[in-house]
Amino acid sequence: MVRDGYIYGLSLLAIAAIVAWLTGAWFWAIPPVLLAAFFLWFFRDPQRAVPSAPGLIVSPADGLITEAVTISTPSGERQRVSIFLNVFDVHVNRAPISGLLTDVSYHKGQFVNAMNPACAECNERNIVTMRGEGIEIVFTQIAGLIARRIVFPLKAGARVQRGQRVGMIKFGSRTDLILPADARIQVRVGQRVKGGATIIARMADAAMAGNPPDGHRSASAAIEPENEGDLQ
Repeated sequence: MVRDGYIYGLSLLAIAAIVAWLTGAWFWAIPPVLLAAFFLWFFRDPQRAVPSAPGLIVSPADGLITEAVTISTPSGERQRVSIFLNVFDVHVNRAPISGLLTDVSYHKGQFVNAMNPACAECNERNIVTMRGEGIEIVFTQIAGLIARRIVFPLKAGARVQRGQRVGMIKFGSRTDLILPADARIQVRVGQRVKGGATIIARMADAAMAGNPPDGHRSASAAIEPENEGDLQ
């Protein structure tokens, strides 16, 4: 379980005990007990079996695939896969590939409904660029209508393993994954996925040979540069 679950859950249980003691009526303690149970459940962090075969890109989040499209960028075509997380999904984010975090860029913004495609450009978000396994990808944590806090403690220069826990978004959100044009997408719109376990895409064997040449197998061009803010 994520630490926040213990903080919220135990605090609410303590409040429930105090309320019951002060009022002498146990039923007044029911609301905080139910809230405690919800927080303990919401911040769950289940173990996942991470695929180990080369050339795989796994889901960075649990949720529903709402978009899998080809997009145009100044450097050519890329593929974008969007995952919507409702309040009932596990909200821990995981690394899609093993490699180096080359850039972590936090952007302040609005809190438009995460189901709205426009949220990728206007909402509060954290953009993470990764290079490893012969490719470069970008995944973006996007705050939604309810989500008001993005957590990503790692900095540029950190190395991560595929499926490693890297952060979370609290209370409903969206995660976008920008992939090279030649990635073979393995999911479809309407499919539910699990972070670190579901295979989102496969790369050809040739892509695993080394770092991506300039302008090829790179996904970072899909992100427009903006002013950075401090991750709160």
